[in-house]
Amino acid sequence: MSAGHRSVNSTLPGDPPGGRRAMAVWGIGVSVYFVAVIFRTSLGVAGLDAAERFQVNASALSTFSILQLLVYAGMQIPVGLLVDRLGTKKVLTIGVVLFTAGQLGFAFSPSYGTALASRALLGCGDAMTFISVLRLGTRWFPARRGPMVAQMAGLAGMAGNLVSTLVLARLLHGIGWTAAFAGSALAGVVVLVLLLLFLKDHPEGHEPAPFPHRGAAYVRRQIAASWREPGTRLGLWVHFTTQFPAMVFLLLWGLPFLVEAQGLSRATAGELLTLVVLSNMVVGLVYGQIVARHHEARLPLALSTVGATALMWAATLAYPGDRAPMWLLVTLCAVLGACGPASMLGFDFARPANPPERQGTASGITNMGGFVASMTTLFAVGVLLDATGDDYTIAFSCVFVLQALGVSQILRLRSRAARRERERLVASRVETVHVPA
Repeated sequence: MSAGHRSVNSTLPGDPPGGRRAMAVWGIGVSVYFVAVIFRTSLGVAGLDAAERFQVNASALSTFSILQLLVYAGMQIPVGLLVDRLGTKKVLTIGVVLFTAGQLGFAFSPSYGTALASRALLGCGDAMTFISVLRLGTRWFPARRGPMVAQMAGLAGMAGNLVSTLVLARLLHGIGWTAAFAGSALAGVVVLVLLLLFLKDHPEGHEPAPFPHRGAAYVRRQIAASWREPGTRLGLWVHFTTQFPAMVFLLLWGLPFLVEAQGLSRATAGELLTLVVLSNMVVGLVYGQIVARHHEARLPLALSTVGATALMWAATLAYPGDRAPMWLLVTLCAVLGACGPASMLGFDFARPANPPERQGTASGITNMGGFVASMTTLFAVGVLLDATGDDYTIAFSCVFVLQALGVSQILRLRSRAARRERERLVASRVETVHVPA
């Protein structure tokens, strides 16, 4: 077969080989992200306990998650630049130290103020994990495996969410607040040791080419060049529009909604939160396989997920009577499980739009989307609950506003991003594929 007829899925010249060694090294990076998500989502199962412990109302309770996500979102571009400049191992090491210290501080916080500071520290460390894991995947696996590697990383994050929902919730009500949060912090120490001993930024023989870094001018160029690419902006808006409904539900407001508005027991509400996570894991595998085989399916999958989420929220909130039936709540939670995998599709727009030396920066820009939307919704729900006397129907209606904004931007950018991606693909084939047979 001539080189000109190679499959587009074949490994490109210079691609990392993948294999068992890649899986082992990448697995260490994923384990760091797994622990970070346990810590990030720990408040989701402790929201009512936190409100009682610190004697705060809904708005103040939402401030925990808002501050954590504000720090997370604000750190995305700086972290992307750091990953491009320092490499994965150094950034992940800093991240583990910070989020472990934040979780430990939260365990022993005597007041609302110190607890807020601890969640901010946790958010700062958490911000350094996912982009680093994405970068690690691009350094150790062939480009054709990018969509599946990204979805598997997201799957590991949802496994962390599952641990938080099932294990930490039981510990919290079994051994108490301080012991549960302090004990969970030990997981951060374990992954730090693994990281320091075994993680490498790239396989031998695949060192990235040196790239000049010239202070503030370099930073501005990296950000500007990434932002100019329509694929980066499309990736941000896909992430923005798809991720936040499930994030808000799992991170804080799902348990109060199911217990206070729907009259469920904490045990039953916890089972529904677990269903969101399990659905996420299943859908993540399906979406990863589909996009790996049919790259053009990215946008239809994302928009279908947004439509299904909006439909289920509308059906749940508008259901006549005081409470929605269990079958509807189960369906809502199953559909919310698709939000995480759909948000990962945003990186599949940003990745081909940027060269290797900008991957961290572009991923940081993309990753800001969902967390800005989640932060906005967390705040809006808290304020609306206080203003309406805990009317969850009105409070959760803000979901539709952000979805409408996101979809409008996706539709505006999709043609430009597709055209630019085709141009880059043609240029890449000219340089790397059309060689003598």
